[in-house]
Amino acid sequence: MTRFAFYLAWAFATIMLVASSLAYAAVVEHTWDVENFSVERLCNQHVITGVNGTLPGPGIEVQEGDTVIIHVNNKSPYNVTIHWHGIFQLASQWSDGPEYVTQCPIGPGGSYTYNFTITGQEGTLWWHAHSSFLRANIYGSLIIRPSKGRSYPFSQVHQEVPILLGEWWNDNVEDIGNNASKGIAPRNSDAYTINGLPGDFYNCSQNQTYRLNVEQGKRYLLRIINAALNEQHFFKIANHSLTVVAIDAGYTREYKTDVIVLAPGQTVDAIITTNQRVGSYYMAFSPYRSSNVRNDTAIARGVITYEGASSTSAPIMPNLPDAHDTPTAHKFYSNLTGLADGPHWIPVPRKVDENMFIAFGIALTVCNLPGPSACLNAFGVNSPFSASMNNESFVLPTGRGFSMLEAFYRNVSGVYTKDFPSQPPLVFNYTDPSLETNTSNPLIFAPKSTKAKTLKFNSTVQIVLQNTAILGTENHPIHVHGFNFYVLAQGFGNYNATIAEPQFNFVDPQVRNTISVPVGGWAVIRFQANNPGIWLVHCHLETHLPWGLAMSFEVENGPTPSTRLPPPPANLPKC
Repeated sequence: MTRFAFYLAWAFATIMLVASSLAYAAVVEHTWDVENFSVERLCNQHVITGVNGTLPGPGIEVQEGDTVIIHVNNKSPYNVTIHWHGIFQLASQWSDGPEYVTQCPIGPGGSYTYNFTITGQEGTLWWHAHSSFLRANIYGSLIIRPSKGRSYPFSQVHQEVPILLGEWWNDNVEDIGNNASKGIAPRNSDAYTINGLPGDFYNCSQNQTYRLNVEQGKRYLLRIINAALNEQHFFKIANHSLTVVAIDAGYTREYKTDVIVLAPGQTVDAIITTNQRVGSYYMAFSPYRSSNVRNDTAIARGVITYEGASSTSAPIMPNLPDAHDTPTAHKFYSNLTGLADGPHWIPVPRKVDENMFIAFGIALTVCNLPGPSACLNAFGVNSPFSASMNNESFVLPTGRGFSMLEAFYRNVSGVYTKDFPSQPPLVFNYTDPSLETNTSNPLIFAPKSTKAKTLKFNSTVQIVLQNTAILGTENHPIHVHGFNFYVLAQGFGNYNATIAEPQFNFVDPQVRNTISVPVGGWAVIRFQANNPGIWLVHCHLETHLPWGLAMSFEVENGPTPSTRLPPPPANLPKC
C-alpha cells in the first residue's frame, strides 16, 4: 500500500509540474556548428574543436517547463555527440547523448537535432561533448530558472554569474583521448581555466584572466560548474564566505562555508555577499587529490573587483587547502542536505525493490601489442590500465550497427547483454592497503563487456558504491544518466550495513546526479527508475570511461504510452 501511495504521489506531482509549466512554456532554439578554430592560449596559437567559435561554448538559459531544441552541425573532422548533464530526458531519451549508448555519433559533415523539455528541474546544469576527450573544449552552462510566477527559495540576488572550471592542454585533446583508450594514463593538463581563461598564474595570461566587477553590499549568485576532465577542485574567494543554496540543480538547505569542493560533473550554486572593504580579491580553484598519482601545483584564478577599487593594488589571495586535504573535502561533501518541501522535492521512497552492491576501481587488461614491454605500466607490468565495476570492464558497442538504446527499442540482440551482476564476484577486504601494489590479485584483470542491469519500471533501486584499493585508492565521481538520486549516507573503509543503515538520512538527504564517492570509502544512493530506456552510469574522470569504469541500466517500459520509450527521431545518426 505504501509503495502504491508513493507512486500516486509521484505521478500526481509530475502531472501538476507539467501542467503548471506548460502554461508559460517557451521554445528555446539554437543552431550550433561544431568546428575547428584558432585560439591563443599560453603564449601560442592553437587549433581546437569547439562550438560556434567560442570557449566555453554557448550558454543556455531557460525556465523550468521550456523546450530546448539544439541543431548540431558537425563541421569538425571528428565524431561528436552532446550530453545534457543532469537533464532527466523524460520522453526524450534519444537526446541524452552518450555515444553508442543512446545514439550513434554525429559523423563529420552530419547533423542531429536534440529536442527535450525541462521538467521538474531548476538550477545549474551544463552540457558537454560525450565523445572521447572532446569535452575538454566542447562544454557550456545550462541555467534553469523557475517557471514564470515562481521564485527562488532564497532571498533575491543582485546578479547571477556562471563560473566554469575547465582544463587546457596545448596538445590535440583527441591524441590524449586516444592514449587513454589504450590504457595509458594521460599527462597533466597545461592549465586550469575559469570561463575559458587560464588567468595570471600562467605565462602570457595576464590579459586572459576572468574578472568579475561587483558593487559593495550586494548579493551575487555564483553558478559554479566543474567541467574539468580529471580533477576535483577546492574553490575559495579571499576574505569572503559562501552560502550554498543548490547542488546539481537540486536545492539545499543553506550551508555557510569558506570553501567549496566540486568533482568533475558537479555543480554548486553559492551566494557571496560583497561585504568586505573596497578592493580586489582572487577567486581560486586548486586541485583536491585523494591519491598521489598527480602532483602538479597549478591552480586557476580570477579576480573579483569592487567598484571604486584601485587599479594598481594587487588582489588578495585566499589560503587554499592542501591538495590532499581529504577531511576538508569530506566535511563539505557530507554536510550538505536537501531542501525538503522545497521546489520539486519528492520524499525518499522507503521500500526498496532492487538492492545492488557495486565495487569499483582500477584494473589491468591484456596487452594486444607485440613485444615484452609494449604496454609497460607504472607497476612494471606489461598491461594497459583498465577499470571495472563488479569486475566487469565496460566497452562501448562500436561496430555493432546500433546504439544500445536503439537495440533496446528494436529488440535487437548482440549489441549488449542484460547480465550485469548486482554484486561483486566475491567478498573481500575492498580497502586493504596491500591491494594498491599487489599485481597478482586475481581481480586485477577484469573482462571486457557491454552489460546492462535490467530494472522494472518505477522500481526503487538502492546501490552501495564501494571504492576498492586495487592498484590505488581514489575519490571517484560517479554520474548516473537519466535520474537524480538521494545520497543516504557516505563514509570511509568497507561498507558495513549494521553501522551505516541507522545513519541513513531519509528526511532531507542531498539530491545529486554525480556523487563523489570518498577515497577508500563508500556511498549509498537510492532512486526511482521511472524513466524507461538505457542509462549510462560511469566515473566522470575522463580517463576512466574509456578504461571501463562504467555500466548501464536498462529500464523497462511502463504500462501506459506516456511511460514507454518513444520512437527514434527521423534524423537519428546511423552507426
